[in-house]
Amino acid sequence: MTAQHPEGPTQAAGLRFAELPGVGGGRHSLSELAGERATVLVFISGGCPTARSYEDRLIRLQARWHRAGVRLVAVNPNNPHLSPPDTLEEMAGRSAMRGFNFPYLKDAGGAVAREYGVVCTPHAVVLDSNLAVVYTGRIDDSRTGTGISSHDLEAAIADTVAGRPVAIHKTEPFGCSVIW
Repeated sequence: MTAQHPEGPTQAAGLRFAELPGVGGGRHSLSELAGERATVLVFISGGCPTARSYEDRLIRLQARWHRAGVRLVAVNPNNPHLSPPDTLEEMAGRSAMRGFNFPYLKDAGGAVAREYGVVCTPHAVVLDSNLAVVYTGRIDDSRTGTGISSHDLEAAIADTVAGRPVAIHKTEPFGCSVIW
């Protein structure tokens, strides 16, 4: 059963995402990186304190869900000419320093982010096994990782993996504006 939100899943705009450079070298596409049960695209940036505060939570999330067929992919949509912490080289350094256990890609022109309606980092998008969008929004309700009362992204992942409709398919993300 495909997880669906009340209006039904939408075709993933990311089917057009191909050839994004990754911090480990090479170019990558959504079809190559997709998880068996779900794919989680998280738009993050190196210069945003809110996005940086989520790094450990994202590492734990990938570690917790990878055996269930979930693949987390981080995408940096910021213009590297206007935001020096968001060059591919800086991204590679941050990924290595923090021990990212997920691919980290550069969307230098922001085209993928625009297709998904991303306006800030961090912003999460969950795709089901058919690459249909079933959730978009915040990761949870805490900028700092303390006092979390709503694990929005993890709930959407759990529903998707279980084949249930995602209970809450959209939340308002918060963080730093994308630097186009």
